[in-house]
Amino acid sequence: MTRRLGLTLVLAGAIAGVAAPILAPHATDDRFPDLLNAPPTRPHVIDESGSWHAPFIYQWTLADRLVQRYEQDRTIRVPLVWFRGGHAVGSSDEGHAPLLLLGADSYGRDVFSRLLFGARVSLGLSMMAALGSVIIGGLVGAVAGYAGGAADDVLMRATDVVMVLPATYVVLALRSVLPLVLPPFTVFVFLGAIFAVVGAPFISRGVRGIVRAERGLEYAVAATSLGAGHARLLGRHLLPATKGFIAVEMTLLVPAFIVAEATLSYVGLGFPESVSSWGTMLQEASNIRTFADFPWLLSPAAAIFLFVLGLNLVLQDLRYERPL
Repeated sequence: MTRRLGLTLVLAGAIAGVAAPILAPHATDDRFPDLLNAPPTRPHVIDESGSWHAPFIYQWTLADRLVQRYEQDRTIRVPLVWFRGGHAVGSSDEGHAPLLLLGADSYGRDVFSRLLFGARVSLGLSMMAALGSVIIGGLVGAVAGYAGGAADDVLMRATDVVMVLPATYVVLALRSVLPLVLPPFTVFVFLGAIFAVVGAPFISRGVRGIVRAERGLEYAVAATSLGAGHARLLGRHLLPATKGFIAVEMTLLVPAFIVAEATLSYVGLGFPESVSSWGTMLQEASNIRTFADFPWLLSPAAAIFLFVLGLNLVLQDLRYERPL
C-alpha cells in the first residue's frame, strides 16, 4: 500500500513535468500586473443564489493595495474553457480574470504553471545528478572494495579530499570558474555534472564497504569457486547487495541537489530568474511575510516534500534486501 502511494506521488511529479505545456494554464513568463501576490482562484459550480453552472471562477479585485488584499467580485461569473490554445483548462477572460489555481507571485505570474514547468528543471536536474553520483561513486567504490590494496588507498583518499571540503563551497567554486552568463541548457548540464562529482564520494564510501564485506561471505566464495569471473562476481553477486544503501542515498541526494540548485540560483550562479525551477521559486518566496500572507508561494516546498516522500516509499523495499 505504501509503495503504491509512493509510486503515485513519483508518477504525479513526472507527469507534471512531462505534460506541463498542456496542464499549465499559462506560460511561465505570462504576467498579470494587477494581480501581484493574488490568492488562488477557486473553481465553483454553484453561484451565490445556489444555482448550478458549468465550472467557473470569480474575478479578483484589489481591495487594499498597501497590504495586497484581494476580494472576489461575485457579481460576474467567468466560465472556464477546456482544451483551448493547447491548454487543458483556462479562463474565458484571461485579461481580467485568469485562472490562478495556486495564486500569483510577486511579479503577477501563475504559480501553478511555474510549478509544473519547474518540475521539469528541478526533478530532471536532481535525478540526473543523483544517477550520475550513483554511477561514478558506484564504480569507484566497487573497484576500491574489490581490488583492495594500493588501488583502494588511492581511490578512498581521493574521495576523502572531496568529502572533507564543504559541499556548498565546492559547488560554488566549481560553478564560479564557468562563464557567468550561460544558456539554460548549458547551466543544466554543468550543474548536473558538478552535483554528480560532489555527491559521488558519499556513494563510493558505502559501496566500497559493502563490497569488501560481502566478498568474504559464503555465497561470494562459492561463486568464485564455480568459476565466476571478476566482472560477473561484481555485477551479479556483490553490487546487488548495495542497492539498499543506494536507495537510501538517492532519497538524500535528490532533495539535497534541489536545495543546492536553489542556493546557486540565489547567488546568481544557477538558473536565471526567467527560468522556472522549484529552486528559483523558493528563493522568490524567501521572506517572513510569505508564511503569514502568501503561503501559496511555498507550494514548491510542498512539491519537494511529496516527491521525496514518494521516492522514499518506492525505494524502501530495496533497503534491507540481501542477495540470495
